[in-house]
Order: sequence, then structure tokens, then C-alpha cells
Amino acid sequence: MESLDGKRYLAMVCSGAAWLNAQRQLINELNVFPIPDGDTGDNMFMTLEAGCRVTPGPLGETAAAVSQGMLTGARGNSGVILSRIFAGIAQGLSGLEEAGLPAFEQAMACGVEASYKAVANPVEGTMLTVFREGVAAAAGSDGFDAYFDTLCSAMDRSLQHTPELLDVLRNAGVVDSGGAGLLQIVEGMRAGLHGESAALPETGAETARQPVDLSAFTEDSVLEFGYCTEFLLRLQRSKVDLEHFDESVMADWLGAHGESLVFFRDGSIIKVHVHTPTPGEILNHCQQYGEYLTVKIENMTLQHHENRMDERYRTKGKSLGVVAVAAGKPLQEAFREMGADEVIEGGQTMNPPVQAFLDAFDRIGAENVLVLPNNSNILLTARQAAVLYGKAHVEVLPTRNLGEGYFALASIDTSETVEEIVAEIGEALESTVTGMVSRAIRDSQAGHTGDYLGISDKDILCGSPERQQALLDLAGRLDTGSHDIALLLTGADVPAEEADAALEKLSAAWPRTEFTRIEGGQPVYDYILLLC
Repeated sequence: MESLDGKRYLAMVCSGAAWLNAQRQLINELNVFPIPDGDTGDNMFMTLEAGCRVTPGPLGETAAAVSQGMLTGARGNSGVILSRIFAGIAQGLSGLEEAGLPAFEQAMACGVEASYKAVANPVEGTMLTVFREGVAAAAGSDGFDAYFDTLCSAMDRSLQHTPELLDVLRNAGVVDSGGAGLLQIVEGMRAGLHGESAALPETGAETARQPVDLSAFTEDSVLEFGYCTEFLLRLQRSKVDLEHFDESVMADWLGAHGESLVFFRDGSIIKVHVHTPTPGEILNHCQQYGEYLTVKIENMTLQHHENRMDERYRTKGKSLGVVAVAAGKPLQEAFREMGADEVIEGGQTMNPPVQAFLDAFDRIGAENVLVLPNNSNILLTARQAAVLYGKAHVEVLPTRNLGEGYFALASIDTSETVEEIVAEIGEALESTVTGMVSRAIRDSQAGHTGDYLGISDKDILCGSPERQQALLDLAGRLDTGSHDIALLLTGADVPAEEADAALEKLSAAWPRTEFTRIEGGQPVYDYILLLC
């Protein structure tokens, strides 16, 4: 093959997703931490699979569409980095109908550059290293076959060396999970190059949409929210002068006949998202400019029913809104009562996608939005959403766990400016200490499988076969007595009697510290101890 077109490129991407899907549980298990952590395989697959739902066209446009799908579907740090790799590739292929190997090599180099820019402090020994070293080794190959053969071999060698670069990998006895997932994707792309691609599942359990509750719109219902109407329109030379077509005329008309308009042109394709009570009028009008590639119309009354929340927590047109991420119904309810306008379901093994944040921002409708990701593996996703969202000023507070999120939410003073809130909470978070207790899923230096580990900032500080003892040992290691206030969040598997007993022992051991217990109901972490 001398050149790559859009159809083959999309087939390669889909093949990469299929190969990753076949191995994603194995990728999930390449966990450097001996407790359930962010599922890298799931995050990378769902990110890449979101980019496969496009219609192939010219190579540059196809690559851009794949990138856009991955951007809004990105989950977890690995998913965000993966989406940036493909965004860089799309940038390198921009404007091309097809690409020979030199142009494709340059696009892959753009993917390396974009991935490093996506991370504030790039760490070697991760998927960044694996991709960079593979792309560097494959440069100058003689043909696409040789390029991908060299790329896969070099990435595999780089992956095997990742434990030499990161102590956490070496101590756990595993290679980098993100790098392993990326290697599966590239192996799948090579298979797709030869027409050997495996089939993607029609709908995965994690990506399938829940059935629409048709009973939410009955014979007596009133169309209150209109229709969410989205389409891709290919401009036609028989209808418009492509070289001199002014898309602003079309955008202005749509803005006057609908709400929540998102409109952009990429070459001869127009992308539209608009809310309207009369989608037929919208489609009929826009068809004078071209023909539809895709159309999606959804009754927003049904969407509203599926996503509804207690109206006392819903705000519109306010100055400041707050979005928090949390798992566990008691803690989610507590966050709402403390002032969070939207609480996104997510946490340690449930990383929400970028789109979940964008939808939450839309529902709030505030001029300024504060985001509490409450998990280090969700931080990049939240920041990506903040960059993408253009309807409000969005600030992401770097809360790394539920304890910090609870503290930050309790510290928000709505009489201050967003800048003041961010500065003050950021400074206050630096003085807080958070410890967590979770059950080990494999043997480690701190204990055996099934033991309870005391953890702080990814460091395993202690271990014990007894959950309550692990908490007390952890509190001692964190120098609890030097803090005035301590908040104990209890997990879903901790009985109330045990939690009360643990609180009594903590109070007796450190009488100068004021302890408060909250039933969080969070999974994974049986206890979260926040010290202020």
C-alpha cells in the first residue's frame, strides 16, 4: 500500500479498538496499586470506541472526526492522553485526501507532541514514553508494512523497559498499563492495515445506552423541552458555491430559530447541534445547502426525565455553579445538600467521560462553574471538559479524593469571586492530609491479599488483617494529633456499629482533635480520613 485514505484509516482505528477490547481486562489488571484503581483498559477502549462512530470521508476529515469523537468520549487520564494522541495525528493529516508514508510519519510525530502537551508534568515510563520511542524508531521505514512492524516491535521493547523508569512499576512487577493498552491499539491498527481486523462489539455493557423510558411522554404530555437535533451536513456544489459560501448566514438563521446552538464548519462538512421544538423546519431549511451525512433527533422531555434531579438542587442563570464527582448515594446527597448543583456518578473504578461534565455544565447554566473531580484519575478529564466548554468560565479545583472534595465544598464562600475561591481553597488544600483504607486485591510488601491497607497520596503506609486496626495505624502514621479537625467518611461496606466504634477509638487516642463521622457510602475505600 502506497497511500492511506480515510476509509482505511477508520478501519485501522476500529481494528485497534477491537484488539484493545479483546485484552482490556488484562490491561485493567496491570494495576500498579494493590487495590482497585482506575480501569485503564476500560477507559482507553471507551475513549477509542467513541471515535469509531463516524462516517469515512477524505483522510483529513475522517481523522478529525475520529479525534472529535474521542475528545468528548475520553475517560480517565489514559483516555484523555489517548484522545490527544489521535488529535495530534488528525492535525498532521489535516487537509489531506490521502497520505503517503512520509506524511503519515509526520502525523504520528504530531501525535507524540500533542500527547506530551496534554500532561502538565510528563512522566517517563508511561504510555507517553512507549509511543514516543516507537514512533522515533519507526521513522524512515520503507513502506507502511515495515513502518508498523517496526513501530509495534519498538513499542513492545519500550513497554518492557517501563519498570526500569518507574519505581511503582518495578515494585508491583508490572509494565505500564497505558503503554500496554496503546500497544494493543497499534497492533490492531497494523492488522487493520492488512484487512485482518477483528469485529467491534455492537454495544458494550459500559457504552450501551439505557433503554428510553417511553412512558415519560404520554398521550397527555406537553413538549416542554423540544428536540435535541444534531446533524452533519455535507455542502453540495450543486447547491452552493463552496469556495465563497458564507456559513455565518446559516449559523445566524439557526441561532434565531433554536437554542443551545453549536455550529462549526470543517471543510465541506457543517456540524450542528441545536435545541428546537420544530426539527423538521430546521432540517428542511438546511437542506438547501447540502445533503445530510448523519441526523440524530431526541425528545428532550425524555432526556430530562432520565436525568432529572430534585428541583431544589437545580439552578439556572446563577452566577456560580458547582459540579462534583462522587460515588455512593449518601455522599452524593451530602454534596448536594452542601451546595453542589450537579453530582456526577464516578470515582475510583468509574471514571466519567468528558461529555458527562459538558452535560452537567449545560444543566447548571451558570456564568461560572467550579469542578471538584475528587479523584486524581478524573482530573485530566475535568480539565479537558473545562477547555472544551465555551458557554461559561470553568475552573477545576485539584481535589484528588472525596475527603478533599468534601472539604473544598464546605469551604466555598459564594460571596467571593471565583478567582478568590480557587486561590483560597487551593492554598487550604495544601495543608490538609487525607488517608484511606482499602482492601488489597493482591499481595504486596504491606500485606497479603484481603488485608486492609492504609494509604495516603498513593503511598502505602500500613497494613492489617483488621479493618479498624488499619484505620488506627493509618491515623497514627498521619500524625492525627497535630490537626485540630478530622473528618471520617465511612464506606458502603462498613456497618454503622463498626464505624461508631472506630470513631470512639480515634477520639480516645487523639482527644485534642475534633472528629466528625459522615456516612459516605463510597465503594473501594472503607474509610477516608481527612485531617485539617
